[in-house]
This record gives sequence, structure tokens and C-alpha cells, in this order.
Amino acid sequence: MKMLFNAVNGCVPIGNTEMEYVSFGYGNRVLVLLPGLSDGLASVKGKALLLAPPYRQFFKEYTVYMFSRKNSMPEGYSIRDMAHDQAEALKQLGISCISLLGVSEGGMIAQYFAADYPEMTEKLVLAVTSPKADDMVRENLTRWTRYAEEGNHRQLMIDTAEQSYSEAYLKKFRLMYPLIGLVGKPETYDRFLINVQAILHFDASDILNQITCPTLIIGGEKDQIVGSGASYALHKAIAGSQLFIYEGLGHAAYEEASDFNSRIYRFLQNEN
Repeated sequence: MKMLFNAVNGCVPIGNTEMEYVSFGYGNRVLVLLPGLSDGLASVKGKALLLAPPYRQFFKEYTVYMFSRKNSMPEGYSIRDMAHDQAEALKQLGISCISLLGVSEGGMIAQYFAADYPEMTEKLVLAVTSPKADDMVRENLTRWTRYAEEGNHRQLMIDTAEQSYSEAYLKKFRLMYPLIGLVGKPETYDRFLINVQAILHFDASDILNQITCPTLIIGGEKDQIVGSGASYALHKAIAGSQLFIYEGLGHAAYEEASDFNSRIYRFLQNEN
């Protein structure tokens, strides 16, 4: 259904299930956004109008798509499997060439996508992500797995916030902690836990040299989820890549940095 911003809520068949997506904008070029682990708790379904506003500056040049993982994910579903299903979804929609922005877990999927489908990937942005699941990633995911298995949604949300945001942001955000967990709890954590397992088994180190498209890597100096070192490792492994680190910000730099989307737009438009 088309709405304001040419916003669309849709889904595409993938095997015996579907993949939800939203799109907005009216440009001839395509920008695909892949969100992080939070997608395991709530998909983009029906949220086109809610998700569109931060991307207004892209609308004239780009049609922007944001995809969730497919609705039904089998046990053992890997990050590379997610990349392959993403390519299939784009082909179903008749999309053959994209710029790709992956955030956190979405950035892990994007690494495999760019390496395995170079003919489809015009430009790549990897934000607050890592080439593999190191000890810091594992420590966080082990703790979040415990909260999910206990059904402790409030603690899961609070811990994620504490690890993601800067202290300046948290001073305001902590005022909301008494309300966190009262809404938004999923009926089941199955999707979340399958995504967690996929990240725990993720290591794209051996394919990063196959990424040949122009690549921008964005990290947070104080990232407590993947660590700022992950951005430097990606930059070293991907030939010709550009690197930008937000000083004083952590994993949620994509939310806190006022110029985050503008920085990506300039890169895509060759204005950097």
C-alpha cells in the first residue's frame, strides 16, 4: 500500500516462508538497509511510515528498502544463509544492483552479501559491526541469551541500552527504565535466539578480501558490543575501504550521531 513518502509495506516469498520489508522514496537507485539483532525481537512489518523519516534526504535519488530476516528461520540458519536469502528476495523484487548498509548483525550479513554477490553490490556501508564473533561479542550474547531464555524482557532491554548508548544519552534514557519491558515483549524468543546463534558462529575473515566495491566502515570509539577494534580490522581487510570512528559514541552511534545518515549519503554520492 503506497502512502506518504511513497512508503510501502510488503513481503516477498522465500522458500516456504516470507521476508517482510518496507520501502520509501522515489529515486531510481536502490539503497538496502539491514538492521541488527533487534530484528529478532520485532520485524519491520507494517512500519514503513514509522521508519521512513530519518531517510528523507535519500528519497530523491534512492528508493530505500529495509528488510527483516525471513519469518521462519530453521535451526542452524547462518549469517551466510541470511545473505543468500537476501539476494533471493531482491531478485524476486526485480532488483539487480544496490547500495547496501548493514548495521551490527546486518553488517555481518552485508559482508557475505558483498563478497558473494559483487555484481549486485554497487557500494557498501558497514556500521558498528565486526568481521567475526570475538570474546566481547560472545560475552554480550551469552548474557542476552540467558535473559531471553528466562523471559526477562526488561533486563534484556536495559542491558542492551547500557551497552549501546553513550553516558550522556543514558542519563536521560534511564528515566524510562521503570517503563521498559511493559510493552514490546515478543510471544517467543525463538527468532532472537536463532539470530544469536548465527552471530556466535559468524566469522567472515576469510572472505573480506573478496569485497571489491567502494566500502565505508563506521564505528564507535566506545563500542561495548563489538568493540572499536572491529572497525579497524574490517578496514585493514577490505582493500581501499574508508574508515570513520565516532569519538565518544558507542554501538548506537547510528542513532546518536546527528550526521550519521548524511555521512552515508555523501559517501554514496561520491561527496566525501
